[in-house]
Amino acid sequence: MIYLDHNASTPIAPDVAAAIQAAITEGYGNPSSAHWAGAPARAMVEAARADVAALLGCAPDEIVFTSGGTESNNLALKGVFYAAARARPHLITSAVEHPSVSAPLRFLERLGATITWLPVGRGGRVDPDDLRRALGPQTLLITLMHANNEVGTIQPIIECAAIAREHGVLFHTDAAQSVGKIPTRVDDLGIDLLSLAGHKFQAPKGVGALYVRRGTPLEPLLHGAGHEGGRRAGTESPLLVTALGAACRLAADLSSMPRVEDLRERLWDGLHARVAAGVVRNGDPAYCLPNTLNCTFTGHQGGALLARLHGIAASAGSACHAGKVEPSPVLRAMGMPDALALGAIRFSLGRATTADEIDTAVSQVAALLAPNESL
Repeated sequence: MIYLDHNASTPIAPDVAAAIQAAITEGYGNPSSAHWAGAPARAMVEAARADVAALLGCAPDEIVFTSGGTESNNLALKGVFYAAARARPHLITSAVEHPSVSAPLRFLERLGATITWLPVGRGGRVDPDDLRRALGPQTLLITLMHANNEVGTIQPIIECAAIAREHGVLFHTDAAQSVGKIPTRVDDLGIDLLSLAGHKFQAPKGVGALYVRRGTPLEPLLHGAGHEGGRRAGTESPLLVTALGAACRLAADLSSMPRVEDLRERLWDGLHARVAAGVVRNGDPAYCLPNTLNCTFTGHQGGALLARLHGIAASAGSACHAGKVEPSPVLRAMGMPDALALGAIRFSLGRATTADEIDTAVSQVAALLAPNESL
């Protein structure tokens, strides 16, 4: 079994699993309780908060624990919108955002917001000049993903956030795909809010965090007893946030990423050499996550091809809705014709991926698509 779908979810790291086991037995008290059983649970929560803050280069009190990337994105976008209480606020985003950003924005449109959807080039990147031209007196928030989940393209966040600061506009980035792969320190990026999802970097599903720069107005989505500094009500899970903290400690070490990038290029070189006539690379190779390769196999449907790659886990660039296969909206936004977009497959590598696994994947794809190949 070869797992090349790390952008979808990652295996739990052994160190994270060990932290979970300790939290199961030691963190059973309520973190808000003042007695002897609550104190260890509270200590676990705050130690994890410090670990997340250390990864992002911020203060611990700027970290809000959530249930994952979707909640973090919703809290950032809706929280800023509700806190502003401004008539017809304007928000700016890109045409290639994850649904956990685009869907809340469409919801806010129904509440009176106006949304500008910035186009992207063939590589999937926003032009900062387009952002500058889109700004207006009612602009409240800009939200651009740090790196795209499908093609791996890294957005010019530093340049775009600087434009936002010039105009006094808040800036949010969805960093679910970039944490643990490229640097994500908030002051270097220049952003005000940042979302992360634990299961994208070796923590369990069901836990994430939102960075909120001090002084950023944010109305909570969940109201209750005032947990998380009044920004997200609900009893914290020492087990899950401890796991997130352990994963953040691992994610801070990016020394394995050059090796992962070399393996990604080994995968591309192998596919290009052995399926040369029918494979096209998608995204921007110059600005790409080190682990992500999105390819179109001309004349094929990605999902059908994956179904024949027994034992290899990857993702198709299309989805089936009501019996009809639909191309990826991301690839469409990048200007790719539907016929090509339907043939896309995303391979996303992990820290434990090996050269033998890459070579086996290349051989299997070539055996299916190249007439002179055999398994």
